[in-house]
Amino acid sequence: MFPFWHVTLTVAGDPVAEPEIRVALEHLSHDHPFLLSGRYGADRAEVRYWEEAADAQSVVALALSLWAEHKERCGLPDWQVVGVEVVDRDMFHRRGRMPAVPMSLVGVAPF
Repeated sequence: MFPFWHVTLTVAGDPVAEPEIRVALEHLSHDHPFLLSGRYGADRAEVRYWEEAADAQSVVALALSLWAEHKERCGLPDWQVVGVEVVDRDMFHRRGRMPAVPMSLVGVAPF
């Protein structure tokens, strides 16, 4: 069994209607079982989720393909990855105990 890693994936591109990206992110949350939250604007989105893999390098590779892999099925915009953050479970929980670092909300919401 591999360890879990917390991933924050940020994508951006040409603007789309916010209701459209909201529906697409909600669909993604049903397709990707460990999705914690999604935040969105007309020209960018951020998803946070757990990934199980042997190491951070493997997680980054999976994260870089997530948006493209689910784009057609979920109706995601044709946006590009502009950021990826991967931290191990221990770091995620340590951050949660630090009041200066906000924890993500569960669900899909605007920025």
